[in-house]
Amino acid sequence: MKVTLAQIAPKLNRDNLGDIIKIILSVKSSSDLIVFPELSLSGYMLQDKLSEDAWYLEELDRLRELSKDIDIVVGAALREESYFRNTALYYSKGKLLSKHNKVHLPNYGMFEEARYFEAGNVFESFLAQEKRVSMVICEDLWHKNVHHDLIEQNPDTIIALVASPARGFSDDGLEIQTQWYDIIKTLAKECSAKLIFVNRVGFEDGLGFWGGSCIVNEFGEIQHGQENFKKIIKTVEV
Repeated sequence: MKVTLAQIAPKLNRDNLGDIIKIILSVKSSSDLIVFPELSLSGYMLQDKLSEDAWYLEELDRLRELSKDIDIVVGAALREESYFRNTALYYSKGKLLSKHNKVHLPNYGMFEEARYFEAGNVFESFLAQEKRVSMVICEDLWHKNVHHDLIEQNPDTIIALVASPARGFSDDGLEIQTQWYDIIKTLAKECSAKLIFVNRVGFEDGLGFWGGSCIVNEFGEIQHGQENFKKIIKTVEV
């Protein structure tokens, strides 16, 4: 299967949908699946802009149509009734195949997600491309109980949508990247699954996002790692 890792730098406005459509059109004939980062349709530091920029699901029908040619995984701030969700959407064959609402919303330091979003409460698996797939969003992966839930789901593939700011610079590299890679390598081995990790790049309100998107095989080995701090759209064989 050919997978496109879309390590992009979303903006804090609705123009992201048009940019994402252009990227999908550029790879749809050469890839089976494209994965975008957390909140890739919205930007990360939305805060009070949520009321203006959050999406209704029906506004994303263009992605549903494009999924007739390529499976699409994208992160969005979704409006549901009187609240908002930080959501991962999986489109395939012209349908919304699955929707994962971020369960663990960080609310410490630079993060204020719990102030603006309503948390999800479940982790699920579903069939896509004849494989069992589970989706997670960023902070979800830092909780050991989530690993136990995913082991029970027994996925073939785990898709992780991430918006991780860079922190912990040292002579040995980026400490947050080392921590992330330890987590995703451990989870891939625990589940005997391939893990697709897509982290964004770019800057928002003083936060710099580091990228480093990659594939992890079922033995916990990093493959197809992308450079840090660069926008990269790359298709790899998984």
